[in-house]
Amino acid sequence: MSFLRRQALVAALTANALRPPRNQRAGVWSFAAGWLFGETAPQMLALTTLDAATHLTRGRRSGVAAKAGLALAGASALGLAHMVRQSRRAKGVFEEALVEGLGVDYVEQLDQVPDPADLATPWRRLARPFHFADRDVKVIRNLAYTEAGRRGHLDIYLPAGRDAIQDAPVLLQVHGGAWTLGAKEHQARPLMNQMAAQGWVCVAINYRLAPRDPWPAHIVDVKRAIAWVRDNIADYGGDPDYLAITGGSAGGHLAALAALTPGDPAFQPGFEDADTSVRAAVPFYGVYDFAGSTGLSNAIGMRDAFLSPKVMQTTWKDAPDLFEAASPILRVTPDAPDFFVIHGDLDSLVAVDQARLFTSELRRTSEKSVVYAELPGAQHAFDVFHSIRSAFAVQAVDRYLTWHWNTWRHGLEADSGADPRDMQGDRPAS
Repeated sequence: MSFLRRQALVAALTANALRPPRNQRAGVWSFAAGWLFGETAPQMLALTTLDAATHLTRGRRSGVAAKAGLALAGASALGLAHMVRQSRRAKGVFEEALVEGLGVDYVEQLDQVPDPADLATPWRRLARPFHFADRDVKVIRNLAYTEAGRRGHLDIYLPAGRDAIQDAPVLLQVHGGAWTLGAKEHQARPLMNQMAAQGWVCVAINYRLAPRDPWPAHIVDVKRAIAWVRDNIADYGGDPDYLAITGGSAGGHLAALAALTPGDPAFQPGFEDADTSVRAAVPFYGVYDFAGSTGLSNAIGMRDAFLSPKVMQTTWKDAPDLFEAASPILRVTPDAPDFFVIHGDLDSLVAVDQARLFTSELRRTSEKSVVYAELPGAQHAFDVFHSIRSAFAVQAVDRYLTWHWNTWRHGLEADSGADPRDMQGDRPAS
């Protein structure tokens, strides 16, 4: 491929990452092209600069093609540098969100106040963005929590090199994949490793997928996993009384819905009496409106074009109650647990407005703390591998969960720094 064509491709990918299309049809392709490229902006910037420099050293400065290629390389470099700056801003965005949601003194409940070195940009980590092995963590793989075969397996992440742990906090991870694909091994590895290395017991689950198993099989399995943790996690050093839940995309939807529906018999067939409550939920770029109740075009389009035929296998017209029961934004009550909601403002798969309205409803209705971080320049799935933004996300969630765990075990009330009824926001239409 010629220099001009290479730089034209990089320029197009850079433009897509900076300004992804927002319409439903283009969203999937925009995400596919922009997600990986945007989170590897530092590497792409280095490669673009090296490519241009190599071209110049070979004396290829004249000619229309050479000048056009160099102009595109310069424009791409500026765009990529802007994306790097946006990624680094995530550190401040997360800290502001934690202070707003928990109060400026939340750091008093941390094991130790992070120093500048702890919060520095992890440049070394970027050299191996897809390397997830961690010598401080051991993983017990493929334990069965249901009889669904591989889809009913879970992995447990534990701190390595320690004596037997006891009564450790537990974090349950629910993978994404549009309710139709995905696996426990492929998502949230940076967060699982971080929390396990800090002494947490982390559980990553598979669950049944559509179209083979339509809704509500997905949430039933998440509930079964929570019940399994309650009954068995003490054998692995975890505290069955303290369970937080997290997940991204479809996993963010399932984590939020599970957190808001403890004991719902419709989602617990055959184990209605099991305790499926959680202490806190941390959904990443989740889907919160299955029913289209917010009136958002993104939610309605997803409902009619994808959820109905693929996941629910019925239509909104024929079964509105099914879609409403599956919508976290319609399931918020005063008893909702503490929430830390995270979303990117350039998400082209799930509109950030879903997260904004969901957070507003939580702040309006819930009596517990609500933290919301909206990341500038972030696409969907920004935390799947090691990047600048994902590193700051992991650090922030670590601080949040540590605060929550210490607050809970010391018998303090987990409350936000502001009265949720004082927070402004539009209630979703029903």
